[in-house]
Amino acid sequence: MTTTLDRPAPIKPNAIPKVGIVSLGCPKALVDSERIVTRLRAEGYQISPDYSGADLVLVNTCGFLDSAREESLDAIGEAIEANGKVIVTGCLGAEPDVIEKAHPKVLAVTGPHQYEQVMDAVHTHLTPPHNPHTDLVPESGLRLTPRHYAYLKISEGCNNRCSFCIIPKLRGDLVSRPIHHVLIEAEQLVKAGVQELLVISQDTSAYGLDLKYAPQTWKGEPYETRFLDLARGLGSLGVWTRMHYVYPYPHVDKVIPLMAEGLITPYLDIPFQHASANVLKAMKRPAKQDRVLERIQQWRRDVPDLAIRSTFIVGFPGETDEDFEVLLDFIREAKIDRAGCFKYENVAHADSRDLPDHLPEAVKEERWHRFMETQAEISAARAAAQIGTTQDVIIDGPSDETGEYLARSKADAPEIDGVVYLKSDTPLSPGKIVSANITDADAYDLYGQVL
Repeated sequence: MTTTLDRPAPIKPNAIPKVGIVSLGCPKALVDSERIVTRLRAEGYQISPDYSGADLVLVNTCGFLDSAREESLDAIGEAIEANGKVIVTGCLGAEPDVIEKAHPKVLAVTGPHQYEQVMDAVHTHLTPPHNPHTDLVPESGLRLTPRHYAYLKISEGCNNRCSFCIIPKLRGDLVSRPIHHVLIEAEQLVKAGVQELLVISQDTSAYGLDLKYAPQTWKGEPYETRFLDLARGLGSLGVWTRMHYVYPYPHVDKVIPLMAEGLITPYLDIPFQHASANVLKAMKRPAKQDRVLERIQQWRRDVPDLAIRSTFIVGFPGETDEDFEVLLDFIREAKIDRAGCFKYENVAHADSRDLPDHLPEAVKEERWHRFMETQAEISAARAAAQIGTTQDVIIDGPSDETGEYLARSKADAPEIDGVVYLKSDTPLSPGKIVSANITDADAYDLYGQVL
């Protein structure tokens, strides 16, 4: 749904209209912003780096947690104060009444991944240029990430009904992109210089379920629209490929051999959320986790350098001291390399609001600190084991110190994981993959020297 308010005066004739964009939330929202930016540039709009230089501002919002909703509303208010002409889209846009009540001056509100409605709103409030320079837009589209890595969105929405999550209410059920469309986009990105693909969706391992795993053809070869074939196709492109938001369904095991062969980056982002059967049941989590530890141990035997990152929630309604200890035991035994932890939030519209036995904030806080302390110990031990090894790392750019660069190992996704502080006697450009000797480590980061 799109709601539109009064139309402002058009810009001066012959001026090139400029649009500013604020992108909040997860990488999936960032991909939405990139698609919007690509459409804007294809029509001749310029992208402004600041509020003052923009004729209007787009705010792509997040609405997953109450804290994210507040951040989005604050960002909208900041844009209105700084610029005055604001269009809102994204997850919080699914609740236009909330936005318009807080900020009645917004020009338009659209829901998540409603690209056509966003462009209609822009056209209404900012006259398009007469001569759009479509040749300025590369085949791979325009991105908001550095040139050497890109997020590859394979689906929208989610079929799961986790009690704490409102994503299906915001973005709908699973809608997978046909596999040949995804692989063609990935190939274009690689041709444009991307060295690292980050596969994202709400449930990556469910990819293709809604399409009944429909077969397609890419480069003359048959591929079914499913997780395994997607990994196989991406693995043929010769760049790092990370799998994010992978639920631990049994068929995930079939992708591990591709990691052992070096076709897929040995990295899995699995949102376990908890380990206690009682809490997982209350969360309505998909995928049975009774053999997860056993499977993780087998994965590590097959791929010794496999890195596992995850997210967890502590203080969920009904979580007992025993449940929490089960969670701590799990992350110790599974040796989770990277972990994010959230204190349970009573998110508006989430089914978990109606559960009994909500915990006091003090209990959530105490458990969060204990979780983070335990995870820091695990991460430090995992990092210390890397000292003395030789690893391939990808350069993100220079650090603040002369002769030092910020890089990442195969165990580190951008923005969310650690970094490698890398010494080099010769200049290194972003995206270059080099061999490094790991000389030191702390709880989250590594230190090394280019070989």
